[in-house]
Amino acid sequence: MAHVRDEVMPQLLDIEGCVGLSMLVDRMAGRCIATSAWQSEDAMRASEDRAGPIRDRVAEMLGGEPQVEHWEIAVLHRDHTSRPGACVRSTWVQAQMDGIDRAIDVFRMVPLPAMESLDGFCSASLMINRDTGRAVSSVTFDSQRALEDSRERAASVREEATREAGVDMLDVCEFELAVAHLRVPELA
Repeated sequence: MAHVRDEVMPQLLDIEGCVGLSMLVDRMAGRCIATSAWQSEDAMRASEDRAGPIRDRVAEMLGGEPQVEHWEIAVLHRDHTSRPGACVRSTWVQAQMDGIDRAIDVFRMVPLPAMESLDGFCSASLMINRDTGRAVSSVTFDSQRALEDSRERAASVREEATREAGVDMLDVCEFELAVAHLRVPELA
């Protein structure tokens, strides 16, 4: 985590078009997700020659193979900036190819307002891949305690939202927010 924060992040931010980096960590499962954000799809694609070797080096240090996915940020809403100790719940879903816009609308109408009302809510985002119909939402809370306290309500909201959007839930994971330096504007 220190390497990503102290070495990788400055290298990526030095690449034209990079607007930030985040890193989610599940220490028990040995899983980490590092996300870079770019001003545009063109900037992201143009960065590959420089960003690819950086990504590969981190994967080598962690003892794994990088799994690279490209996502569009469809929704991003921040109540406030996260603080040290923040945690994230991510939910992956599969939509029908013609249902991705409906899933975005439902996210804005159902889970976003419900999560925003919970104690310790920091932010929520929805990223989509229009080529595959997959989407992932991430909801950040101030602390592990706030994340834990939200589980029951989040499960109920997830059930309602997946039914309303007509999507299939693939996975739900909880992480600590190890690096939080995304400078993406509000997209709610």
